[in-house]
Amino acid sequence: MQLTERRSEGLLRVYDVTVPAADLEQKLKAKIEEVRPRMRINGFRPGKVPASHIRKLYGPSMMQDIINETVQNSTKRTLEKANARPAGEPVLDLKSDLAQVAAGHADLRFELSLELMPDFEPVELKTIAITRPVTAVSDEQAADALAEMVRAHRGFEDKTGAAAEGDAVVVDFVGRIDGEAFDGGAAQDAQVVIGSKQFIPGFEEQLIGAKAGDAPTLNVSFPDDYAVEALKGKAAAFETKVKAVRGPKQGEPDDAWASELGFDSLAALKEALRRRLENEHAQQSRAKAKRALFDKLDASHSFALPPRMVEAEFNQIWRQIEADKAEGRLDPSDTGKSEDELKAEYRAISERRVRLGLVLAEIGRRHKQLDVSNEEVKQAIVAQARNFPGKEKQIFEMYQRTPALVAQVRAPIYEEKVVDYVLELVTVSNETVSREVLFADDDAPGAPATS
Repeated sequence: MQLTERRSEGLLRVYDVTVPAADLEQKLKAKIEEVRPRMRINGFRPGKVPASHIRKLYGPSMMQDIINETVQNSTKRTLEKANARPAGEPVLDLKSDLAQVAAGHADLRFELSLELMPDFEPVELKTIAITRPVTAVSDEQAADALAEMVRAHRGFEDKTGAAAEGDAVVVDFVGRIDGEAFDGGAAQDAQVVIGSKQFIPGFEEQLIGAKAGDAPTLNVSFPDDYAVEALKGKAAAFETKVKAVRGPKQGEPDDAWASELGFDSLAALKEALRRRLENEHAQQSRAKAKRALFDKLDASHSFALPPRMVEAEFNQIWRQIEADKAEGRLDPSDTGKSEDELKAEYRAISERRVRLGLVLAEIGRRHKQLDVSNEEVKQAIVAQARNFPGKEKQIFEMYQRTPALVAQVRAPIYEEKVVDYVLELVTVSNETVSREVLFADDDAPGAPATS
C-alpha cells in the first residue's frame, strides 16, 4: 500500500491511497489456494479442481470481496500510520475503475479524507465553582400531593340529581359528521369526568346538568391540531344517552383507602409520596447543577471544532425546527425570527453541543474507569424494550443488529458518568431556593453532542 498525505488544513487531512494490482492478484491467488482443498465441482475429484477453473467461476466475486477487505484494511492502516484520531467516519472517494481493478488491469486507488479530533488541554476541574439550587419538601407540598392523589383516585359513587363539575357521567354515544357516523366516534358505558379535559373541548361541559335517562346531543368541533388528520377542525354532533351520574366519594383518606392503592397504611402512602417529591427535587437540583457545569466548561474552552461534526449536529437540530414550524409547534421564543436569525442561533447551539461533547469525551478518555460496560448498555436496552410490551424480543434484536442504535444508548450513560465524576472534583455550593425557582425553565441552549 502506498500512502501520501495530499492535504492538511486545520483538522482536515486528505490522503491518497494506492494498492498495486500485483498485491490484489497475490491475494486472489492466496484465496483460491485457500478454498481449493474444500472445493467440490462436478467433473473433478474433491480438492483437485484446477486453480484456473476456480478463478473462471468465482474469481470476479472473490476479487470484489478482496477489494472491499483491502479498502477497509487500508483505511485502518492509514489511520494507524498517520497516528490520527478521527472525529468521525472517514470519507472515501474511489478513483479507480472497479471493473479494471477487478480484472487485474489497474491499481486500486482511492482518496481518504477525515477530520481529526482537536488537541486541547481540558480545564483544571478543581478551579471550577458552581452553585447548586436545593429545596426541601415542605409539609404543605406533601399535603397538596396527597390531596391531588385523593382527587385522582378517590373513586365515584352513584348520586341522584344533575351532573356537576367533577362528577362522572356514564354515557353511550355516537358521533356524526354531516350526519354520517365516523370511525372511533362511538362508545358504550364511557365514563366522562366533567372537568378532566380527557375529551375534546365542549364535550364534557355540555353534560353539566344532565340526569340519568337524558339523551342530549353534544355539538362540538375537533381541534385543528387533533391527532386524526381526517377529523381536524371538523364539526361533529354526538348523540348520547346518559346511563348514570356518579359523584366523587366523600370522606377523608384512611388506611382502607390507602390499601386499595396497594399500600400497607395511609402513613406508608404519605411516606412514599414524600420520597417521590424528594427524588423529583434531587433530580431537578442535579439538572440545574449540570447546566451550570456545562456553562462553565463551555466558557473555559476555545478550540477548533470539526466542521462535519458541527454540520451534522446542526442538520439534526434544523430538521426538528422545520418539523415544528410545519406543525405549528415552534417555540414561542423563536416566533417572528427570520430563517437566517434562527439558523445563526441554532448553529451557535450546535457548536456549543459539539464543544461540550468533545470536552466530556476528553475528560472521560483520560480516566479509563469512566468506560461504559456492555452490561450497562444491555440493561439500558432492556429497560427501553420494556416500553413495548409484547415486542421486547424484537426491540432487543433490533439493537443487536444496529450498532448506531447501541451507540445512542451508550452516549447518555457515558455522559452521566463523566458529569458525576466532574461534579465530585469541582467546587459545588448549595443554595436554598423555593420550589418555583428550582423548577423554573432556564431556557437551556442544549446538552452536549455525545452520540
